[in-house]
This record gives sequence, C-alpha cells and structure tokens, in this order.
Amino acid sequence: MEVTSTTTAQTATTTSSTDDSVISSDFETFLVMLTTQLENQDPLNPVDSADFAVQLATFSGVEQQVQTNDLLAELSAQLTTSGLSDYAAWVGKDALVTAPAYFDGAPVTLIPDIDTLADAAELIVTDANGTEVQRVSIAANTDVLEWAGTTAAGDPMPDGYYNFSVISYSEGNVLNTTTAEHYATVTETRIDDGTVKIVLSGGVALPATDVSGLRE
Repeated sequence: MEVTSTTTAQTATTTSSTDDSVISSDFETFLVMLTTQLENQDPLNPVDSADFAVQLATFSGVEQQVQTNDLLAELSAQLTTSGLSDYAAWVGKDALVTAPAYFDGAPVTLIPDIDTLADAAELIVTDANGTEVQRVSIAANTDVLEWAGTTAAGDPMPDGYYNFSVISYSEGNVLNTTTAEHYATVTETRIDDGTVKIVLSGGVALPATDVSGLRE
C-alpha cells in the first residue's frame, strides 16, 4: 500500500518536460523557417543584413535556452541522487509520520495531537477500509500513547493498516478532530518520479518531507 501526497513535485516535473518539448519544437521550427528563407530569397532583393543578424541572434538564443534546460535537468537529477544518499542513513530508524500504521502484533507508538483547552479526549481507530474498529477515552494531557492493538476483551486485532485520530472535548463539546502521528521503522529510501521517498515497515511509501521526527 502506498500513500501519496500532493503531487506538486510531479506537476513541476511534467511542466518542465513540457516546456523543454515546446522550446525544442520552436527551435526546430525556427531552424527550418530560416533555412527555407535563405533557400528561397530573391537574389536581387536579399534579406536585409540587420534583419538577418536579428534572426541569427534569435536562433542563438533559442539554442542556448535548449542547452540550458538540458543542463538544469542533469543538475536536478544529480542533486536528487545526492540527497538520496543522505536519506539512506534513515534506514533502520523510526520515523514520525501521519501515514497509515501497519500493525503486525507489536504495539504502535502514537503521538496524539490534543487541544490545549481540552479536558477530555478520545482515540478513534479505523481500519484500511475506513471502518471504525475502536474508540477509547484518553487523558487530555497524554503526550505519548502505546496502542496495543487489542479488543476490549483482550483479543489481538487482525494484522493490517490502521489510522488514528483524536477528538478533543471541553465540557462535553467537541473542540476539534486531529490525526495522530505514529512511529514506524524506515526500511528503504528511493527516488520515485524525482522525489525522495521513504518506505516504512509494512510497505507504506511517502515523501521524505512528510517525516516530522526521527528516533533510534
């Protein structure tokens, strides 16, 4: 299962590719037009030297733009690869994320985001289908919570992906509902569509920029 985020990086890559294609197309078109003009000009009334100089300058400018875009693309690829080596040090560490948590029987460490004005709170647990499977009361001052993944009867819940949210209350009124972060082990780092992504235990993949904390 892979979690996707806002596709800003993908859009930028697509836009850049489109721009390169347009510039290259314009460059080829300009070259053909210039060649055709030279082949078919009237020998008795040739192109004015000043106009021809402007056309050559335009030709040179377009050519340089194409080369610049190619160099920028190469530089971007090199920087991305360089960044990947930095993120490789994350493998084996626990990342703090809001992505779905994979439960395999081991407790999941949660960081609930409880409103500072709350006097009570509830943890809501939903499965991969969005179905609520558990709702438990937690103290309003809870900073860290270990979710055991067991039912009220003490039976273990099925292995799989779970999402966690927290409802904050004040005098019985709902203040807000937030998503609880959790720690998951980083098993891999990779480049996907030009974006450095991390893979968490259970297979969830997300941009490295979505990680808000790390621990050993």
